[in-house]
Amino acid sequence: MVNQTKRLYLSPPHMSGLERKYVSEVFDSNWIAPLGPAVDAFERDLAGYTGMKYAALLNSGTSAIHLALILLGVGPGDYVAVQSFTFSATVNPIAYLGATPIMIDSERETWNMDPGLLEEAVRGMGYGVRGEEKPGADQKMIRKIKAIIGVNLYGMPAKWDEIMAISKKYDIPVIEDAAESLGSRYDGRMCGSIGKFGILSFNGNKIITTSGGGALLSNDKEMTEKARFLSTQARDNAPHYQHSEIGYNYRMSNILAAVGRGQLEVIDERVAARRAINQSYREALAGIPGIAFHTGPSDKYFSNYWLTAITVDPEKTGGTTREDIRLALEAENIESRPLWKPMHMQPVFSSCPAFTNGVSEALFHDGLCLPSGSEMTENDLNRVTGIVKKTINRS
Repeated sequence: MVNQTKRLYLSPPHMSGLERKYVSEVFDSNWIAPLGPAVDAFERDLAGYTGMKYAALLNSGTSAIHLALILLGVGPGDYVAVQSFTFSATVNPIAYLGATPIMIDSERETWNMDPGLLEEAVRGMGYGVRGEEKPGADQKMIRKIKAIIGVNLYGMPAKWDEIMAISKKYDIPVIEDAAESLGSRYDGRMCGSIGKFGILSFNGNKIITTSGGGALLSNDKEMTEKARFLSTQARDNAPHYQHSEIGYNYRMSNILAAVGRGQLEVIDERVAARRAINQSYREALAGIPGIAFHTGPSDKYFSNYWLTAITVDPEKTGGTTREDIRLALEAENIESRPLWKPMHMQPVFSSCPAFTNGVSEALFHDGLCLPSGSEMTENDLNRVTGIVKKTINRS
């Protein structure tokens, strides 16, 4: 028998109505073609919101990572240190360029890249420290790792002070994958503004959406202009179509940028709603043995809680597992999802170097993302928490 109860999705789009104003402007001007005033305006809005000087609007966060790696000179034979506990879009662009990802496991506090393992990887791949004495050896640093890609998982900022200290020590640029963390802050700084490049995603399930899209953030004007050039098929400045470099069809359209402008106007409301939902879950499930929430280690970590994530310890729940809860929710027409399967466990990346400690594997085994859409009602939250409690009480 099919469950007729309203489907609760993990993170559905949430339109404000403000988008209509900007989309109408685009239609009225007939500026539907790929570039136009809405693109320029949304880029300025994003730069202003995140604190970066420049933004290049693209068709996905994946495209933004790909272009960032190209701008950093990553190519065949190079290595890129990347967080293993993430979606495959963080890692795939490394493979596009013929480079090799080096998977870095997570630390337990933020679930993001472990700085200790990162430095171990950097040293293990042949780096010397700037100014370090090496009797009888060339004093130039051996550069095997070309870039570092860190992630703010589910909106939680990584340990950026430690990661950026390693970046500076070994002169390795950082790409900050902030696809899930627009509106999050680390020590007062907006996520997306911490590395050499920041990456945003406006996919349909993100905290704001353009249906599909992304952005590359930077303080480097020349590199931002280069990204725009590459993202429009690398067309040279000539009256005819001339190309001296390989380009890509990566630009966001003017009409989707109009949607983004309306969405960005309510970003603070969306962040507040997601954080309120997270708090409601914490209060409703407080005191239940075996349930733990993804939580920042200190006040320096301000998460947008794009998704509320929990871990389920069957030794404390009386045997109830994450999968028991997921299946119970699905039976009631409620979508939930296991945490990301680490990239070093994925068949396509299983042969890549990996510096692991078991943290992300354990989180994948025991972790669950709960419905977190910013339009969730009190009744919706009660449906979810009631099923979680009922499933555990059966044990």
